[in-house]
Amino acid sequence: MAKYEMLVGLEVLDDVAYSEYRVAMKPILEEKGGEFRYDFRISEVLKSEVGECINRIFTLRFPSKHIMTSFFDDPRYQAVKLKYFLPSVGNFTIISEYEVD
Repeated sequence: MAKYEMLVGLEVLDDVAYSEYRVAMKPILEEKGGEFRYDFRISEVLKSEVGECINRIFTLRFPSKHIMTSFFDDPRYQAVKLKYFLPSVGNFTIISEYEVD
């Protein structure tokens, strides 16, 4: 059965607060069947279609697009995002979304 994945680029401004975000959101992510597949800190972007800075790239995988949407809409996730993500991240870019086998 195909799964749904997204490739995300971020500009992390505060590594400590962003790490706290990752810890706080992980149980919700796992409850929904989601997972991080790859996670990179990067120092240089050679080509980008957006003007925002990117210093972190990762992939998130979910059982389906519907479940991914329910994760991001979950009020518990929204509270974590407000407390940790928004203060620690300057910009975010959804680079791609796609189905994988």
